[in-house]
Amino acid sequence: MAARVDPDRSEWDVIVLGGAAAGENAAQYATQFSGLEAVLVEAELLGGECSYWACMPSKALLRPAEVLDGGRHVPGVSSLLTGRELDVRAVLARRDTVVNGLDDSSQINWALGVGIDVVRGYGRLAGERAVAVETAAGGTRVLTARHAVVIDTGSCTTVPTIPGMSEARPWTSRDVTNLREVPRRVVVLGGGVVACEAATWLKPLGVEELSVVYRRTGLLARAEPFAGRMVADRLTDAGVRLLPGRSVTEVRRDDPRDTGVGLAHGGEVTVRLDDGSTLVADELVLATGRTPNTQDIGLSSVGCPDGGFLEVDDEQAVRAVDGHWLYAVGDVCGRALLTHMGKYQARIAGEVIAARAKDGRVDGAGSGVPGSADGHRGNPQVTFTDPEVGSAGMTERAARAAGLDVATVEYDMAALAGTYVQREDYFGRAKLVVDRGTDTVVGATFVGSGVAELVHSATTAIVARVPLPVLWHVVPSYPTASEVWLRLLEAYRAEKRRVG
Repeated sequence: MAARVDPDRSEWDVIVLGGAAAGENAAQYATQFSGLEAVLVEAELLGGECSYWACMPSKALLRPAEVLDGGRHVPGVSSLLTGRELDVRAVLARRDTVVNGLDDSSQINWALGVGIDVVRGYGRLAGERAVAVETAAGGTRVLTARHAVVIDTGSCTTVPTIPGMSEARPWTSRDVTNLREVPRRVVVLGGGVVACEAATWLKPLGVEELSVVYRRTGLLARAEPFAGRMVADRLTDAGVRLLPGRSVTEVRRDDPRDTGVGLAHGGEVTVRLDDGSTLVADELVLATGRTPNTQDIGLSSVGCPDGGFLEVDDEQAVRAVDGHWLYAVGDVCGRALLTHMGKYQARIAGEVIAARAKDGRVDGAGSGVPGSADGHRGNPQVTFTDPEVGSAGMTERAARAAGLDVATVEYDMAALAGTYVQREDYFGRAKLVVDRGTDTVVGATFVGSGVAELVHSATTAIVARVPLPVLWHVVPSYPTASEVWLRLLEAYRAEKRRVG
C-alpha cells in the first residue's frame, strides 16, 4: 500500500509524535528493513526546527559574512573587496531558498517515497499506544500503535519570567533566523550558542547598535574557557557591545504587536539591567535556553507528569513508562540538544523497535547498534561563530568533575602551515583532554576558521577509545589544519617526558 498524507486508517505499527529530523529518522529506521508500518504526526512543517528555524537558516545567514571576511584577508582578493558590504537582499533570498520558502513539500515527498504515512494535526498521547490528533478541520482522530510510539516534539525558546518580557513580544530564535528586515538596534539576551551565532550574523547584515547581555562572566560557558574568550574578542572587534555578568530586571515596549515571524513586533524596546542602566533597541532577541515541548502532549494519560524533559534509557525508551512501547528522541529527552545527536538517538530507537517487534528482544546483533551511551560519549558540536568552535567529548572541567585523572595539552593553530595558507592572521587554538588511566582522548576543542571539519576525527578517537600510541600513526595530510593532531600529540609526548 502506497504511503499517503492523512490516510483513512487508524492503526500503524509505529506512531511518531512530531515530524522533525529525529522523528523522521526514527520512522525510517523502524521500518526500512523490518516491514513495519509507520506514521508521522506533525502540526507544523515536516522537518522541524532545524530545517526551517534553526540549523539551516542560521548557517545560510552566517556563510556570506564568513566568505567576505575570508576574502578580505587574502592578498589578491582583498583589494577587490575594499568598501564592499554584504548584499543583504541576496543573503536573505538565499536563506529563503535554503528553507525552501518554509514549504515542507519536499519533506513530505521524502516520507511518502520511503513508505511513511503523514498525518497533519496536533497530536497528544491518549493512553497506552494511542495518540489523539486534532485536525485542521477541527475534528479529532485517534491513532493506535501496534508496537511503539516515539515522541519527537522538540523544544522552544525559554521565555524568562521578567516583568514586561512576554508582553513586549521579544524575538525568539525563529524570528532572528527568519528576519525579513534588519533592525538598526538589537539587544541579544544570552551568552550561549544561539546568542553568539546570532550576534555573528546580525552585525555584518547591518545592525548598527548590537548589545549582548549575559549573566555569566564568559560566553559559551559549556565550552573550554578559551573558546568563549576568543569569540568575545572577535565580537568586540566587530563593534558588538558585550555586557557580561548582567541580567535583565524589566522590559518595556511601545505598541507591542504580533506582526509575524521575522518582522518588527512593535515600537522600540527598553531593557533595564540589574545595575540600573537601560538599553534601548528596535528588537530584543531571546537566546536564553530551550524548554521541551512536553507540557501539552498528553503525558499524564500514561502516568507521567506534564512538562519537563523525558528521562530515557540507552535504548531511548522512556524510563517512567513500563512495557517498552514509549520512546523519546531529540530535544525532549534532554541528553544533547543537537540535531545530529537527536538523529543518532532516533536510529537507536528505530532499530530497537524493529528488533523488539521481530522477536521481542534486543541485543547488539538484533538492533544493529550499541546503546546510545556510546555515541553520547563523543557528543560532537560546532558553534558557527567567528572563529568557529568545534568540540567533542568532555571539557577539562567536565572530565575532572566526572572523577577522571586527566592531562591536557594545547596548541596555537596559527602556527600550522595549513592555517597560514588560509590567512596570514589566522586566529585559533586547540586542546586535548587525555584520560591518564586509559591513555585515550576524552575531549577535544578546536577554535579557528574552518575547524568544523576537524570535529569528526576527534569524535572517532573518543568513541573508539583509540590509544594515543595508535593515534601517533594516524598521519595528517600536509598542509592542512588537521596537522594540529600531530602537533598536539608531539606536545603531549614532550610533556610526559619532561615530568618523567
